[in-house]
Amino acid sequence: MVYDKAMQEKMSNNFYLIGIDEAGRGPLAGPVAVGAVCVAIDDEDFKIFSHGVRDSKLLSAKQREEWFQKILLQTQKGKFSFSAAFSSADMIDTEGLTNAIRHALASALSKLKCKPEDTLILLDGGLRAPKRYPNQITIIRGDDIQPIISFASIAAKVLRDKKMIALAKKYPEYGFERHKGYGTREHYEMIAKHGILEGIHRKSFLGIVE
Repeated sequence: MVYDKAMQEKMSNNFYLIGIDEAGRGPLAGPVAVGAVCVAIDDEDFKIFSHGVRDSKLLSAKQREEWFQKILLQTQKGKFSFSAAFSSADMIDTEGLTNAIRHALASALSKLKCKPEDTLILLDGGLRAPKRYPNQITIIRGDDIQPIISFASIAAKVLRDKKMIALAKKYPEYGFERHKGYGTREHYEMIAKHGILEGIHRKSFLGIVE
């Protein structure tokens, strides 16, 4: 862990460790997602349970789903809690990607219902938690070197993918179940053929100015 022992000694038995990461920063369509996973900071089983977990981008879809099922099982056992929040394509277009991620991040944290003073938050990359959370550390490549952030990465990715698969059933001609909204050749061809979907495609990412 990256936090020092002095900080840990100040923490009560009710102190929680939260990992945060996002998914869907770059697609042309669909929401951006932020995942948050929480575990008791003194959970002695966490190191064993988390052995082998990786950043979601380094796992196959099957591996991500397997790890997500483990997250669900640990949640049912009361070992974990997790949440995810989404900001829509419309919000990305009107407020910008950074603000959209910030909004989803705050929402994901609020769903965990942890007191800010009783949490240590580890965030990936350039992410930051709201200022009311005094104990937070942003870690470059945190999604691959801090298991709690890896779990957040997996939760965000899996749940966003499920949303895109649901969209594929509503709009089968776009192939969302395959590319998940990313800018593949197929996706660009489908946009050229069928046009953009209001509220689903990120117009700002497609260079569309209204």
